[in-house]
Amino acid sequence: MTVSLVTGGVWWAQGEEPAGPAPAAAAAHGAAAPAGSAGAEGKAGGGDGAGTPRRAARATAEPTAPPAPLGRSRPTTLAVPAITIEAPVMGLGLDSEGRLATPPVDNPRIVGWYKNGVTPGERGTAVVVGHRDTRTGPAIFINLNSLSPGNTVRIARADGRVAVFTVDRVRTYAKSAFPDKEVYGAANRPELRLLTCGGSFQAKEGYASNIVVFAHLTGVERQI
Repeated sequence: MTVSLVTGGVWWAQGEEPAGPAPAAAAAHGAAAPAGSAGAEGKAGGGDGAGTPRRAARATAEPTAPPAPLGRSRPTTLAVPAITIEAPVMGLGLDSEGRLATPPVDNPRIVGWYKNGVTPGERGTAVVVGHRDTRTGPAIFINLNSLSPGNTVRIARADGRVAVFTVDRVRTYAKSAFPDKEVYGAANRPELRLLTCGGSFQAKEGYASNIVVFAHLTGVERQI
């Protein structure tokens, strides 16, 4: 993917305006690790015969090997369980100025994928964008900035597989200081970027910042 893609961040089509404060996200977090259990004391409970409890063996989790990169296949549906969204995916190209086009403002529940770049699950950096809000109200990525490391992004593909990504970090960048290489640069593993607008809003200039979610492939499944 070329660094010239969306240089300076994502610039949305005219007509997008803030629709008021975002509703609270219903983020789902994993359960805490179970506490260790104490061994039974005495001869009958597995002790050493002198009333001294035996220490329970500590299980050692073996690291899980990352999934192999997938072949090319266009994305069809995106789901983010932590913010309870599921959306169809459309392909997007570049406009006459070399900027990534945006999903139509009259369909705020759809997301767009840069179709001339990497498909989600392939080695490299796949890019998906969505509106934060439009004149009609909140849009699909209204709560994108509430994601946290460890949350997952699930993308169904035309080949029937679901690429599962785990969020590494969420950042907000001023459009005037957008780090193109960090966001769009090549990667040696399958990675994903989710982008939307953020920061302050001015009627003429639009939003001042972009919100970027960085994630990497951690699983391949069959159901979204």
